[in-house]
Amino acid sequence: MRSDLPDKLLGVRDGFRRYFKEAVEHPIQLNVVPQPHDGDGILPVEDTDILTLAQRRARQLQDQLGDAYDFYVGTEAGLLNMTVDQTSRYLVRTWTVVVAGRDEAWGSSGGLQVPARLIEGLDADQVSFAIPGTRRRGGMVGSLSHGLENRRSATAEATFNALCTLLFGAFDLPSMQGFRL
Repeated sequence: MRSDLPDKLLGVRDGFRRYFKEAVEHPIQLNVVPQPHDGDGILPVEDTDILTLAQRRARQLQDQLGDAYDFYVGTEAGLLNMTVDQTSRYLVRTWTVVVAGRDEAWGSSGGLQVPARLIEGLDADQVSFAIPGTRRRGGMVGSLSHGLENRRSATAEATFNALCTLLFGAFDLPSMQGFRL
């Protein structure tokens, strides 16, 4: 396995592999082709913002590349801000949007709560700067889980979950030959 591939790309590949190996029990040839995108450097702080960004990236790929591939994937991580019983809590979560033709499905990773002591006294705009994590160590998820989970595994889970919805009952197994991703 190439160690120079970004965690997100490997996570997308892992999610597809898991789906076709475990859920469908049918191995297929799989090529995951990264595409450049403009990183805006902003960490979305609501699920709708994360989903909108992932959806926009998947649809842009489809618009740019036309029929070159069967699936187009956008995946983004962000923070979910929830207020329950007048207490604000933040969770780190990854969302993946998979587009195939006119069909689209969403999937998310599990949410990992940011410990209150890390963000105590901060307003919503400051929270994203208080979460530890580096790209090399698996991002925010890697830091908060002590390396037990990471950006790659969160992306794989979100991608797998999106594929479960997108491909639910979509086609018979013998016809799944030659998909291009």
